[in-house]
Amino acid sequence: MIFPTFIGLMVLNIIPAVQTLLLSFEKAGAFGKSNWVGFDNYKKLIQDPAVIKATINTLKYTIITVPSIVILSLIVAVLLNQKIKGKTVYRTIYFLPMVAAPAAIAMVWRWLFNSEYGLINYLLSMVGIHGPEWLTNPNVALISIAIVGVWSAIGYNMVLLLAGLQEIPKDYYEAARIDGASSIRQFFTITIPLVSPTLFFVLITSVISAFQVFDIIFMMIDKTSTALEGTQSLVYLFYKYSFVLNDKGYGSAIVMLLLTIIMIITVIQVKCQKKWVNY
Repeated sequence: MIFPTFIGLMVLNIIPAVQTLLLSFEKAGAFGKSNWVGFDNYKKLIQDPAVIKATINTLKYTIITVPSIVILSLIVAVLLNQKIKGKTVYRTIYFLPMVAAPAAIAMVWRWLFNSEYGLINYLLSMVGIHGPEWLTNPNVALISIAIVGVWSAIGYNMVLLLAGLQEIPKDYYEAARIDGASSIRQFFTITIPLVSPTLFFVLITSVISAFQVFDIIFMMIDKTSTALEGTQSLVYLFYKYSFVLNDKGYGSAIVMLLLTIIMIITVIQVKCQKKWVNY
C-alpha cells in the first residue's frame, strides 16, 4: 500500500539528495564534466565571507518571521473561530495570499515599498513622515522582505490552527466559564495547551520555510542593489553559484550546509516539544 509513496519519495527526494551530496565533493569542469575535489568545497565554505553573511541573513530572517507568523496566525485563527458575521469571507481574504502567484505578490509589494512613488511612503508623507528606502537601504531591506514573508504565511497557518481549534471540545470552555475564568485565562489554560500539537507543526514548517526563503528576495531586490548583500539567503547564494556562476559543486555544498542547519534545529525542536506539547 505504501509502495507508490515510497517510489515517489525515492525519485523526487532521496535520490536527488544523494546526488546533491555527491556533487558537493566535485567541481564543475569544462564541457559539463566534473572533477572530484574531496572536501575542498567545504573548506572554502567555512572561509567564504559571502556564505557567512548569507547564513546570518537567513538566521535573522527566521528570527524575525517565525515568531510573528506563529503569534499572528494563532490570534487570527482564534478571532475567526468566534461567532462573527461574515467569518467565511474573512477566512477567504486571509487565505488569498496562498493562492496568489509569488511573482504577482512580489511585484505588488515592490510597488508598495517603492521609496519614490510607493503607496506606503505616500501615506507616511501625508502625516509628515519621510518614509525609508524600503528595498535599497541595507538596514531596512531585510525587514521589508520579512514583512512580505509574514503576510504571505499567515493565511495558510491560520487554516491549520483553525482546524486544531475546532477539535477542542466546547465542554472545557463551558466548565471554565462556570468557574468564573475570563477569556484570557481560558486562552492560556485551555486553548494553547490543547492546540499545541498543531502549533508545534506550524512552528516546524515555518522554520523550514523561513530557512528556504528565495523567491521574495529574488523578485524584490535588484541584482545591482546595495541591499542585496544584506538580504541574500543561503538558497539565493545556492542559486547564484549553481545557475549563474555554473559552479554546481560549490552550490551543492551550500545546500548541504543549509540542510545540516535545518536538521539540527528540527532535532532541537523535537526534543523540546516534549516539555510543552500536549497530545
